[in-house]
Amino acid sequence: MLYKFILNYVDIFSALNVFKYLTVRTGLSMFTSMFVVLLIGTPFINFFSMKHITNPIRNDGPDDHIVKKIGTPTMGGLLILIGIFSAVLLWCDLSSPYIWVLVFIVSGLGLLGAYDDYKKIKLNNSTGVSFKFKIILQILIAIFGILILINFTDNSNLQDLYFPFFKDLIINLGWFFIPFSVFIIVGSSNAVNLTDGLDGLATVPVILVAACFAFISYVTGNIVFSEYLQIPYIEGVGEISVFLGAIIGACLGFLWFNAPPAKIFMGDTGSLALGGSLGTVGIITKHEIVLAITGGLFVLEAVSVIVQVLSYKLTGKRIFKMAPIHHHFEKKGWAESTVVIRFWIISIILAMIGLATLKLR
Repeated sequence: MLYKFILNYVDIFSALNVFKYLTVRTGLSMFTSMFVVLLIGTPFINFFSMKHITNPIRNDGPDDHIVKKIGTPTMGGLLILIGIFSAVLLWCDLSSPYIWVLVFIVSGLGLLGAYDDYKKIKLNNSTGVSFKFKIILQILIAIFGILILINFTDNSNLQDLYFPFFKDLIINLGWFFIPFSVFIIVGSSNAVNLTDGLDGLATVPVILVAACFAFISYVTGNIVFSEYLQIPYIEGVGEISVFLGAIIGACLGFLWFNAPPAKIFMGDTGSLALGGSLGTVGIITKHEIVLAITGGLFVLEAVSVIVQVLSYKLTGKRIFKMAPIHHHFEKKGWAESTVVIRFWIISIILAMIGLATLKLR
């Protein structure tokens, strides 16, 4: 909105041409969302504390969680979403269909997450809505998002699946592209949700993956850089970097309050929306496999839950002391801060590996 307003005066004030650069608007988007979250964070937390909008703690979790985390406000994802949308309205080119796809996915999954958090608070348990209800709505939101992407964007590569390390290995998915994309969005959404179990654990990996894909979006939307890196050129996709800048800034601002010991939890409101948005970006930029690498920590957390459930149903035995896997290490005696920092280190390594795939082809 502000971006379009500025463009009206470019011919009068040539200095305003600087706002045409994606790098400038990405930086401004990041700063705006971070500033908004930091500005409203404290009164937001105080209000939620006063209204007792707090997170029910799992009874089967680590013992110190019941003592340390009970009474901590939840639904902090609202803070993140406010920050993101503030920056998007100001600095994104709202004529880009890619931005509207992302806005739809983030809004839809954010509302679903908020309803889930509300149910947990109202019923005073950690269950919330049923798994079946949640997964069906996630699938529907993902399908509508993909249909918008197919019908309102001009991307001839949309149905292609590209493999890192192999410049000529491309598979056209055809109509299988829709269920594949739904799997990516729903899987990413739930993977981030499962990771969000310790103070700051999910926030930093989201920042790292968003930063990687801000760069990937920029080079994918630049014909010179995309040809040099031998990756598909997709016109207009660079605008996504501005959206991702908003995610980075909002998460940085949120981390100020979510760092151990957390003053507020992200809740499903934030984790479902953030995970779904990263999955959607991976699909749009045609770097779905790179997303699985850079977001490898999220994959690990999700796989640990799947393995635990299957093992228990098939053999009656649990592989991990507790799933997701971050709780397994807590049960083994690792301090929460140790688990969080070591998982952050893993995320940094995976992010670097993911970026390296752009050149190693």
